[in-house]
Amino acid sequence: MKREELKQAALKYFAINGYEGTSLTQIADEVGIKKSSIYAHFKGKDELFLEVLREAKEAEISMKETYFHKNDRSNVSSFLYGYLWNIVDMFQKNESLKFWLLMGFLPPSHLYKEVQQEVLEVEVFQEKLLKEAFEQWIQKEAITSEENADTLTTAFTGIVMAIMVELAYFNASNQVGKKLKALWKVFWRGIKN
Repeated sequence: MKREELKQAALKYFAINGYEGTSLTQIADEVGIKKSSIYAHFKGKDELFLEVLREAKEAEISMKETYFHKNDRSNVSSFLYGYLWNIVDMFQKNESLKFWLLMGFLPPSHLYKEVQQEVLEVEVFQEKLLKEAFEQWIQKEAITSEENADTLTTAFTGIVMAIMVELAYFNASNQVGKKLKALWKVFWRGIKN
């Protein structure tokens, strides 16, 4: 039980203060234990941080997978546009994903390599889902484009990344929406039937 409480407290403080601005003392105080008791559950701050990070990563993967498997793909425009708004919603409303997004862009310097490895795993997963979908849509002639599924996946992922940057650094709802709509309009114009 304390382990889960420690992770929740760590998530809260890492999301607010970043890695460097969070102390194990803050986390321990939040849970109502002594700092030294944290070491019964985690080797140290790095291990705690990475476990919270990996759980957030798994939450993102799960949410994206759920979107792809529970939404109707027959209307390509609705599916892809809905996916972009789903990403905005995920990162604005889920505290774990807010933390994940910020740490993906601003990781602790000494954990940069480990964090980027986790981020890459999500990118590869998302690109696989998108490429399979684009291949099906091309085969069924649901979209027309001179580009192949790889290029369409890369272009669409560029929109996703632009939205994530906007969310990570600015998070102004109207600006995120404005950017999403403009990027979508240009992208869709290039692939619609």
